Amino acid sequence: MNNELKEVEILLVEDNPTDAELCIRTLKSNSLANKLFWVKDGAEALDFLFASGAYADRNVTITPKVILLDLRLPKVDGKEVLRRIKADERTRAIPVVVLTSSKEDRDVAESYQLGVNSYISKPVGFEEFTRTVKELGLYWLLINRPPS
Repeated sequence: MNNELKEVEILLVEDNPTDAELCIRTLKSNSLANKLFWVKDGAEALDFLFASGAYADRNVTITPKVILLDLRLPKVDGKEVLRRIKADERTRAIPVVVLTSSKEDRDVAESYQLGVNSYISKPVGFEEFTRTVKELGLYWLLINRPPS
């Protein structure tokens, strides 16, 4: 099996290539993206997490340290991805950070009701966006202590 899929620490679920590239570059420049895997829609995220479809040979017991999840995704939206992650005992404990352009109160409230660990509205400015991504990477990969 591809070693890249065995050691994923960050699963980035983002359909916008510009936002994804900015996240990846920011995390790499801060040595936080050595084990990052990017999927471009909700269906691919679920296939990855639950070892189905193109990822059927992936070991489902090896989970990311954190999932960065956009809400506005093609095929399966981010809320449904979050719902499925938190409904399955194999993935429930994985921290999920919603990183989205939505600032709507109902999206925030529903995400927390579904079990999100953090909700961040994507900053519009380049510098603020990169600072935010750097800080969330540092926290979730280096500071946060997940369950064993």
